[in-house]
Amino acid sequence: MNPGGRNAGRMGPGARGPGWGGGPPLARPVEKPRDFRGTLWRLMKYFRPHTGRLLFVFVTSVVSTVFGIVSPRLIGNATTLIFQGMMARLHGLPGGVDFAGLLRILAWLLGLYLLSSAFGYVQQYVMAGVAQETVYALRKEVYEKLGRLPLRFYDARPHGDILSRFVNDFDNIANTLQQSITQFIGSAITFVGVVVMMLSISVWMTLATVLTLPLSLLVVRSIAARSQRYFVAQQRTLGALNAHVEEMYTGHPIVKAFGHEEASIARFKEINDELYEAGWKAQFVSGIIMPLMNSIGNLGYVLVSVIGGILVTKRAIQIGDVQAFIQYARQFTQPITQISSIANIIQSTIASAERVFELLDEPEETPDPAAGPALRPVRGEVRFEHVHFSYHPDVPLIRDLNLVAEPGQTIAIVGPTGAGKTTLINLLMRFYEVDSGRITIDGIDIRQVPRGELRSLFGMVLQDTWLFHATIRENIAYGRPGAREEEIIAAAVAAHADHFIRTLPDGYDTVLNEEASNISQGQKQLLTIARAFLADPAILILDEATSNVDSRTEVHIQRAMKRLMQGRTSFIIAHRLSTIQDADLILVMNHGMVVEQGTHQELLQRGGFYAELYQSQFAGAAV
Repeated sequence: MNPGGRNAGRMGPGARGPGWGGGPPLARPVEKPRDFRGTLWRLMKYFRPHTGRLLFVFVTSVVSTVFGIVSPRLIGNATTLIFQGMMARLHGLPGGVDFAGLLRILAWLLGLYLLSSAFGYVQQYVMAGVAQETVYALRKEVYEKLGRLPLRFYDARPHGDILSRFVNDFDNIANTLQQSITQFIGSAITFVGVVVMMLSISVWMTLATVLTLPLSLLVVRSIAARSQRYFVAQQRTLGALNAHVEEMYTGHPIVKAFGHEEASIARFKEINDELYEAGWKAQFVSGIIMPLMNSIGNLGYVLVSVIGGILVTKRAIQIGDVQAFIQYARQFTQPITQISSIANIIQSTIASAERVFELLDEPEETPDPAAGPALRPVRGEVRFEHVHFSYHPDVPLIRDLNLVAEPGQTIAIVGPTGAGKTTLINLLMRFYEVDSGRITIDGIDIRQVPRGELRSLFGMVLQDTWLFHATIRENIAYGRPGAREEEIIAAAVAAHADHFIRTLPDGYDTVLNEEASNISQGQKQLLTIARAFLADPAILILDEATSNVDSRTEVHIQRAMKRLMQGRTSFIIAHRLSTIQDADLILVMNHGMVVEQGTHQELLQRGGFYAELYQSQFAGAAV
């Protein structure tokens, strides 16, 4: 049901009515948060229960990285031992290669590598647990929040956006917490450690390496800025291509019926060509970053080799120190690139966290009373007393509505689209709250009754059917959990659904797919009616319940509905006035107000708004 009519309240694609690559990361477009610091601080609060384990992760990350940094220096010492031994033998000096010292160095080296790997494994294991537990707590909080949000929230937002926040944004946060944080710590420690080790070997060679850094940053920045435009164009055209494909295959029968295959293919080719142009440019421009970085790095190696050779000849350093320094030089730019990349990922993650926190900050439904008056047993008297309501404060919809439905009466609500028919049902079930006035059931204000207890009094059959990805038996049993097999079958028989169910290959065990497209629209409607039969509600709401079935089936369902409505207060929303001629009271609504009320014959005799609606529907038949 959509408030104020079936199309009112839609705020974007995917909205439903209430009640139901390529290059380095530097080159990718990044969604940036509006309040980075505030969102980061708020996200960090979720880590407080894991402070001890986070400190342990930090320590193991430091130890693992330090062990990895020390290793090149030991390899350099081993090279120096071999070089000195070979030179001594070459000059005929006593001694030779110190194999005992070499084995000691290799043993230390093996131990450091093993310990570094062990600490790295423990670090990742602990951090994975912290990340998943943190996201689990946050996801649970958001899920509980979604259950407390009013239907107004879901009406105003596309369902796809809510799902994206609950699925994609959480995955983004979890991946960053598990991988990027430890990488960031390791990269920062690696950078500091490499600089310290290079300075301990030679200040001059360190200066030569550092001189290449501004050139590297300049190259990365200029190329990233250029490729950014192409990546944005690639994402935009990819979205257009996906939208076109989805639209064409969703409306495939229409495309075929009107012979638009060639136009559809031509449009696809046009968008695909745009995607190809943007894609290869983005990949090519971002792909030349690493070759250029390697060239600049090789320039640095040349400088290091020249300076190192000079220092070795002057006996200022050992030959193994040059080898170790070259290894450190190769590691020098790597943590800078990683930190830049991770910074972009963290920006995107904070943006995802911001979207999640926006959900958590949404105003909730007014809380239910702690204990309300007992409604059961229900007689079914429903009153609207001076009810005012509007979806938007400046656009009033229902004004001073007064209505009395006596127990067991059938109340039909008719009127043009947007008149406020469905809004009455939304207010009755507290999907929305009245602005002023009150609604009572058996004299009790429904705001004093917990929503769950209130809604358990109602059975609903809507024009827009909603079935779950489950068996037919389970979909019918949704009306009353724990129902017995014979009760489910009896409900299906009463709704004239049993026959078609038994003609299916698996009968009541037939599994409906995600959109229930493996049965017809009319059959889906019959199942929702069977579900209402099984629920055996005190008050019945029918919103165009027979609109999707054929005339013969409609006659059977009308008879079944008449049996179902006996002794129950029933509200029927209808556009086909032929279906509500036997109603005890017909409310004619227009612009949020009840403009006429009475029986079918009384309203026809008045010759007012209802008579005009009736004549407009049956004028063609009369001719």
